[in-house]
Amino acid sequence: MMDCNIFKKIMDENEERLPLLTLDEFFEGNTAEDSIAPNQCDFGRPPLARIWDMLQKIEGMRNVAWVRIALHDDTGIIEYEGKEMLELWGDEIIICTSVQASELEELVDCKWLCSGGAEEWETSELDSFFSCRPPVPDGFQCFGIVWD
Repeated sequence: MMDCNIFKKIMDENEERLPLLTLDEFFEGNTAEDSIAPNQCDFGRPPLARIWDMLQKIEGMRNVAWVRIALHDDTGIIEYEGKEMLELWGDEIIICTSVQASELEELVDCKWLCSGGAEEWETSELDSFFSCRPPVPDGFQCFGIVWD
């Protein structure tokens, strides 16, 4: 999971735009099952560990440039037992790919994720909301796997 101080630095350097997190930055050490798709986590959504495993496989595909977790604006620094901690709230999964939305929905198995599907993002729109976006190769587009 991303370090609290690194998160603060990124936010300071990027006009308070939340970073798009790598899979490791979001999932590694994250045991809060409701940190992504909280409304579905007790209603059929698979556990975080299985989602992480599936997304790592997706990220390794030749028609996928990268996968990131877009954070919800409830993400922030909290104090717990006298220490500052980063409390992550994932909003959607952003996938940069050369496939169309319908094929992507099958690849990630949106039904299994209890997701509403894939919605396309314009690169400029992503940049207005988030920081730390990797390059989008020619012929690729970005989709958000969304809930609610």
